[in-house]
Amino acid sequence: MKSFCALVLILSLAVPPLSFAETPSAINNPDLLGFRDVAEERKIETQFLAVPDAALAETHMRTLTQAPHIAGSLEDKATADYVAKKFREAGLETEIVEYRAWMNYPQDVSVDVTAPATVTMHGPSPERVSADLFQDDARIAPAFNGMSPSGDVEAEVVYANYGAPEDLDRLEKAKVDVRGKIVLVRYGKNFRGVKAFVAQEHGASGVLLYSDPADDGFKHGDVYPSGPWRPESGVQRGSVGYMFFYPGDPTTPGIASTPSLPDNKRIPPAKAEQLPAIPVTPLSYQDARPILEALKGPAAPQEWQGAGPFTYHFGPGPVRVKIHLKQDYQYRTIWDVIGRVRGSELPDDWVVGGSHRDAWVYGAVDPSSGTTALLETVHGLGELLKSGWRPKRSLVLGSWDAEEEGLIGSTEWGEQHATELERAVAYLNMDAAVSGADFSASAVPSLKEFIRQVARDVSSPAGGTVYSVWHEAAGGKATALQTDAIGSTARPPVAQLRADVPVGDLGSGSDYTVFLQHLGVPSTDVSSNGPYGVYHSAFDDFAWFKKFGDPTFQYEQQMARVFGLEALRMTDCDVLPFDYEEYASEILVYVRDAAARADLRFGKGGIHLDDAERATARLGKAGAAIMKKQRQIPKDATRLNRALHNAEQAFLLPDGLPGRPWFRHAIYAPGKYTGYAAVVIPGVNEAVDRGDRELAQREAIALAGALDRAAESLERSSH
Repeated sequence: MKSFCALVLILSLAVPPLSFAETPSAINNPDLLGFRDVAEERKIETQFLAVPDAALAETHMRTLTQAPHIAGSLEDKATADYVAKKFREAGLETEIVEYRAWMNYPQDVSVDVTAPATVTMHGPSPERVSADLFQDDARIAPAFNGMSPSGDVEAEVVYANYGAPEDLDRLEKAKVDVRGKIVLVRYGKNFRGVKAFVAQEHGASGVLLYSDPADDGFKHGDVYPSGPWRPESGVQRGSVGYMFFYPGDPTTPGIASTPSLPDNKRIPPAKAEQLPAIPVTPLSYQDARPILEALKGPAAPQEWQGAGPFTYHFGPGPVRVKIHLKQDYQYRTIWDVIGRVRGSELPDDWVVGGSHRDAWVYGAVDPSSGTTALLETVHGLGELLKSGWRPKRSLVLGSWDAEEEGLIGSTEWGEQHATELERAVAYLNMDAAVSGADFSASAVPSLKEFIRQVARDVSSPAGGTVYSVWHEAAGGKATALQTDAIGSTARPPVAQLRADVPVGDLGSGSDYTVFLQHLGVPSTDVSSNGPYGVYHSAFDDFAWFKKFGDPTFQYEQQMARVFGLEALRMTDCDVLPFDYEEYASEILVYVRDAAARADLRFGKGGIHLDDAERATARLGKAGAAIMKKQRQIPKDATRLNRALHNAEQAFLLPDGLPGRPWFRHAIYAPGKYTGYAAVVIPGVNEAVDRGDRELAQREAIALAGALDRAAESLERSSH
């Protein structure tokens, strides 16, 4: 089975490199799109930008990471209380909202080599390095995978590279049968839940996930504590839930998992499509190495070779491993913190922003760097509130819980407030906000230029502005960004059409998912990235962050300012800053590429995308026409804003995507076989991948309908 990663590569190669005719010093930020009184807006922004404080950011980070705080734990509740306190101190109307979600903690986890007798390994070994202030805390849970079932499996091992569909196909061609075997796969390239799903599809009895030094360890540089990369004992935890079917509480797809929801309104866990059927658990390279060294069978191809000082073989055997997993599954209480500032003119129009708070262990980068930046944004907003400022639209800020288990807190809140969120104009996201100095952003195409404008008006600790540093770093290499950098939230654009900094596309893996892909709320995601080898390990702690992530906390200041400026502009603008001409230009690339891929799969004219291309052109024309109105703001912008707002929601498919109706967006979805990376026009492309010509044609018709609805929404502004 072909992975959709190929489409990302095809489109990236098809786009010419950036020329960057303008130098950063020659680019001046034009008047802000959407504001009548630009001078007044800049006055408010200047006041805000002066507030975020590096010393306070360090205090927040130290407090949030003082203890392991897995979702649903008492320590997690303590972080909720801390965030709520800071929200209230800033003047936000604040509540802690509880949900009741089906989640597992590890009760007993062991992985043992049972044959041959010459190989000894009993894991998971504790995470230990020569010096770390936090590694011996008794509250650190054994390394485990969220949403894995309990189980006892003993079988021969097969090495399957990254566990992608093409990797399992390669094994089949080599006549290596994984049925009944334990599949050993390395982290990287795709979402860990995809690895489990593909192995399950091919009949494996269990999955071991491990971190190879080639991907985030010593091949890249010095390992922690000498450097930022993963030490041999470091383990990547993480959920393996099948979130490409639906995120959130596994037992309540589409409805909120409130404490009062009776069990008869829930799906029995045994029938939840999100939950894997085979046991899955993670290992460090230290524990995986004895298995890899002892495997025989054909030598794996060069591209499958990791950084171990030995040749990697497919297997199966002669190594046999026994996996013993006893999971403690319960309905556990989680806590979202919600802060609100009521809008002065349009209180029912919401701008929502958020960052998650729960962590697998200490979670300094992921997620406390995001929470820290969020709190300093709130600090700045609080100072504005004290001066008498009120946003035009209501601002709603969420500190989401249980993101790590499956985007649970944001999803349940979004499902609970689906009706109110029909009036939401944008969702702004931060996750692992700071792991280094390299700024990146992703957004729906209508907000890509909005992000660039914000970046032009925030100073960088490196000198100049965030935009100028970003621009210099891009340097014509937009298509070289990695989609598979472990722990990075950077996503490259599938279609890079402007000679400008690359703003990526939104797939999944963070809390914007429910807002964009289920509810049709235009979304953005921002981060500042760097060498980060301790993702989801016990070593993602305050000591690592202080030494390698952001020693002076100036990038935390930067991200607080970027996020806050996004919120200020979106809440206060007179006309929404959406660019649907750019959106249509990117969609046109997607449609034409899908047509070419369908021709390859089914023969020339195998499916007809003419109507989708026509509707895309209509959308582009309507986008260009409405942009003229956005630049000449009418006295009453109500109709104009409603047209702009409704266009994104018009992309929602009434019946959702085939086989996964929770995902309703016609343009973007997480890939069933990628997980994090965006699949563009997913209904059509995934049907083409499956070779289902009839379904692909039906989805092409549905896509054209969604594009026509969006164009019609924009055209209504002139009626």
